[in-house]
Amino acid sequence: MGRLRKKYNWKGRQQSTSVQKAAGDRQTDVQVEIQDGAVLKGVDDCNVLVLPATRTKKQKVERPVPKKRALTKKQRKNLEKVLEQKEKKSHRAEILSKLAEVQLPESELKLLYTTSKLGTGDKLYQAKESVNEDQEGDSSTVKISSLSGANRKRRRAVDDDDEDDEEEEEEKERSEEDDSEGSDSSEEEEEKAPEEEPTEEQQVLTEEVKQKEMDVKEEKKEDVKEETLKKEDCKPAVFIPVDRLPEIQEARLRLPILAEEQVIMEAVRENECVVLCGETGSGKTTQVPQFLYEAGYASSAGIIAVTEPRRVAAISMSQRVATEMNLPSRVVSYQIRYEGNVTEDTKIKFMTDGVLLKEIQKDFLLQKYSVIIIDEAHERSVYTDILIGLLSRIVPLRNKKGLPMKLIIMSATLRVEDFTENKRLFRSPPPVIKVEARQFAVTVHFNKRTQMDNYTGEAFRKICKIHRMLPPGGILVFLTGQAEVHSVCRRLRKAFPYRPNREHTDSMETDDLKKSKRAKKKNVSLPRINLDSYSALPVDEGDEDRQAGIDEDDDDDDDDEGSDLELELGDHPESDQEEKVDPSIPLYVLPLYSLLAPEMQAKVFRPPPAGARLCVVATNVAETSLTIPGVKYVVDCGRVKKRFYDRVTGVSAFKVTWISQASANQRAGRAGRTEPGHCYRLYSSAVFGDFGLFSEAEITRRPVDDLVLQMKDLNIEKVVNFPFPTPPSSEALIAAEQLLISLGALEEPPRRGRLGEMERARLSCPITPLGRAMAAFPVAPRYAKMLALGRQQGCMPYVITIVAAMTVREIFEDYDRPAGSEEESTKMAGKKARSVQMRRLWAGQGQSLQLGDLMVLLGAVGACEFAGCTRQFCEENGLRFKAMLEIRRLRGQLTNAVNAVCSDAGVYMDNKMAPPTESQVTFLRQIVLAGLGDHIARRVQAEELLDPKWRNGYKTPLLDDPVFIHPSSALNKTLPEFVVYQEVMETTKMYMRGVCAVQAEWIPRLLPQYCHFSVPEESPAPWYCPLSGRVKCQQQSTFFRVSWKLPAVEMDYPEGLERYKLFAKFFLEGQVCPKIQQFSTCLLSSPSTMLKTWAKLQPRTEVLLSALASEKVDNRKALEAAWRKNKKYLMSAYCQWIPESLHAKVSKIWPPI
Repeated sequence: MGRLRKKYNWKGRQQSTSVQKAAGDRQTDVQVEIQDGAVLKGVDDCNVLVLPATRTKKQKVERPVPKKRALTKKQRKNLEKVLEQKEKKSHRAEILSKLAEVQLPESELKLLYTTSKLGTGDKLYQAKESVNEDQEGDSSTVKISSLSGANRKRRRAVDDDDEDDEEEEEEKERSEEDDSEGSDSSEEEEEKAPEEEPTEEQQVLTEEVKQKEMDVKEEKKEDVKEETLKKEDCKPAVFIPVDRLPEIQEARLRLPILAEEQVIMEAVRENECVVLCGETGSGKTTQVPQFLYEAGYASSAGIIAVTEPRRVAAISMSQRVATEMNLPSRVVSYQIRYEGNVTEDTKIKFMTDGVLLKEIQKDFLLQKYSVIIIDEAHERSVYTDILIGLLSRIVPLRNKKGLPMKLIIMSATLRVEDFTENKRLFRSPPPVIKVEARQFAVTVHFNKRTQMDNYTGEAFRKICKIHRMLPPGGILVFLTGQAEVHSVCRRLRKAFPYRPNREHTDSMETDDLKKSKRAKKKNVSLPRINLDSYSALPVDEGDEDRQAGIDEDDDDDDDDEGSDLELELGDHPESDQEEKVDPSIPLYVLPLYSLLAPEMQAKVFRPPPAGARLCVVATNVAETSLTIPGVKYVVDCGRVKKRFYDRVTGVSAFKVTWISQASANQRAGRAGRTEPGHCYRLYSSAVFGDFGLFSEAEITRRPVDDLVLQMKDLNIEKVVNFPFPTPPSSEALIAAEQLLISLGALEEPPRRGRLGEMERARLSCPITPLGRAMAAFPVAPRYAKMLALGRQQGCMPYVITIVAAMTVREIFEDYDRPAGSEEESTKMAGKKARSVQMRRLWAGQGQSLQLGDLMVLLGAVGACEFAGCTRQFCEENGLRFKAMLEIRRLRGQLTNAVNAVCSDAGVYMDNKMAPPTESQVTFLRQIVLAGLGDHIARRVQAEELLDPKWRNGYKTPLLDDPVFIHPSSALNKTLPEFVVYQEVMETTKMYMRGVCAVQAEWIPRLLPQYCHFSVPEESPAPWYCPLSGRVKCQQQSTFFRVSWKLPAVEMDYPEGLERYKLFAKFFLEGQVCPKIQQFSTCLLSSPSTMLKTWAKLQPRTEVLLSALASEKVDNRKALEAAWRKNKKYLMSAYCQWIPESLHAKVSKIWPPI
């Protein structure tokens, strides 16, 4: 059986048995001593038969009294602390008395100040969590503020830190106590031993004391090391002196952001990324680059980069900062799309965000920059969002590589949650520094009623009342578009004419006479109104109108109209008549919009003429960081014109919509830049409450195909995973990838496999070499495809010109706007007739006319360049001079890009470019079709005329309603069957812009990706093309999902086994290789056997077919490549088709190339 296993609790059972045995041995002597030798009652010699109890009786072991134990660690520490405190108290009095003897008096101490540790001592920048964050328990956004009471807050924070340190020490002691408990228990176990020598205790104590001394020494060494490291980290503060003019320095000191300089700079130094929120007028755009320059961020090789969303802002801000710093333009420079003044000495560089995005494509780490400032991030433009996403990855990479870079995101609103709370963007939320107030207070006034339609008339009346009644100060008016701006400017100039030649100062007497006559007639004098001490009680509107000289006849019934705050400047909606001409109070009226010529835009920054009030009528261009000096009154219509795209159809339309509350506050802030101001909103406070808090990001309402291509070029294959501040919709991303695949810029995803894998592959298609070339051109992907195909028949200069003209919008003047007078109307009619005549001339005849509107663009640019691109030529022929200059610059940029991509292109800008020939026009039409393939339209057929209005209309694949050729188009009268268009614009109808005629038979050849092909036709039978070396056939096709029937065209035979059979047949016949044609008469079987259904019955057919399929040889080029690898390829298979007597002859000529 072996040894028995010991069972559970075997020791316990052994003890009990041994005790029982011992008890059995002592049965006769059962005596238990109780006390004093007494014997237990009933237990004597007469009770011998009494059995002993089964319960074991434990003997009482007398333990020796333990001796006095040694102190535990905790007790020893407490005793040491008490002794230290006693020693400190005893020495404190002596130390204080000695210090008092040598200390300076307070009066002398106040005179002493040291700058040796400037910037390295106590920090003003403190990270404080807001109350909401404390309540929620989140550690999200850190907001920093340095307002009144900040010193008290800092002291409290220091005290809190000290308390935290004490708590940490107590926790350490507790942990040590927990550790010591284990040692105490072991000591107790040792003390349980009866014999302990006191000498061992002394030895243990001495060892512990020695260890403690060693620990103290090590701690001191570590502290010394830490101090030395800290001293190494604390580098001396860098300060670059800037020699500013006294008046500029005085103006700077009044800006709110100057008080935050140390807070901002310490935050920038300690963090990779900082978000700066400063209200309009705080000076963040001009001052933060100066802070960084003075702190030495541009002293080494690095450059301070500032991005702006608009070119006007980049140019004007660079000039302003250069003026403030008293530095030349070669140090503070700008770079926009076509121009710039950047030099090797540039230290501060203002640029548009698109320029920086192009630089990232060339140098992903942006190694020449030390700081990147993203300005106006609240506008949420597309390129700004992309830049923030890229820089959130570039900045940590730079810091890992030892090339530190800082990122500062500046916003005029507090909508920074998209940046700070986006974990995909920043893993740890960046600190948010808020500059609290704008420079001057702005009083906001709402209208009691909101004009829904005639808001331009309301704006005109409001301007008139401000000009007549209120103290001096510039007026800034916000409208939606160029036509409205010109309309209001014309009415204001008519009402308050300004004549530059007339001296207003010399004619004061006549003005006084006129004023006295007017006062006699009205018995009312114009009051002087001080807005700062104006009564909050509204004046009766009729009285005010009489004071202003407006609407004298209807001043009784309208006390509901007008403003609901202080000054009643509201107007009667029904009184929209023109103002009486009053030259005594001239108004200097200037327009401002993006398409305005630069020299006209620059006028708004100059001071107005003496004796005239400045009035700037602008679109939302003036809403951003532009500061127009002297503006005291802002008139806000509350609307903006935006371009909206239909995600499905791609139709774009400009729509006037309400602005957001953030934009309204931005506009109001324009009035508080140089002095306290007033903002008059032409809508009620109730309407304002219905506005959205912030404008939606541009990336959510426009196509993103160009962005996807640029990101693929940066090797970001999975665009869905990109850290967008606000990601675009998945539909927009899918549509962009589909367009790029159809253009050939991305590889096609696999069409077979698992559904999930196919779905993932569809959104992560890699870029093709053609896509890389397209990404190098700074234009939309469709136009880039046209440039990539332009090297045919010398068409590249014409393609560059057409693409440049299509990219620059609105090259023709608009003569359809309403005229101010009959004389102006006749003048505009003459200019319009001249423009129409020139367009007909540029369109040409015959083949040139088929190029349509693109030929007009090409002719206009060519004629303008031939004439030297002068302003006079543009005005005479209805062209916008600014647009023509932009086209010239873009042509130069595209020419350089084409030469960079293709070094042997040899393209140059020819100002005397000859018109294209007929063959070149045909190639240009085909190139345009290849680029704009998804923008194709077919004329509505007779059977599709569901409505008489559809006559002369066109159907597109994605729109149910018809689209039309614009009356001004060159193809308006010819109406070809198939056209391609640049875009569809929705106005009264849906009109096509940039129309070009194409032929139906080109579509299946140039756009096979959009066509559905039928099976190859039997008649004519498939044939071999000796030029291309491929098997050809005739195929019918239909276009896209609309199934437009297209004519049968010659196409490559579809892929499959049939193509290999046909190629084998033509190979045996000698059509592929003429050298073996001599053996075609000696074949053992007819070559047509390859196409028979019973061909498998003959082994030779299978051998030849498998040999071709194994190497994927279905054309001559593939066959030659296979012979280069193996010279004996196909010889054995071919020999089975000829008699054995010819084998030697065939082997001599093989391969038969």
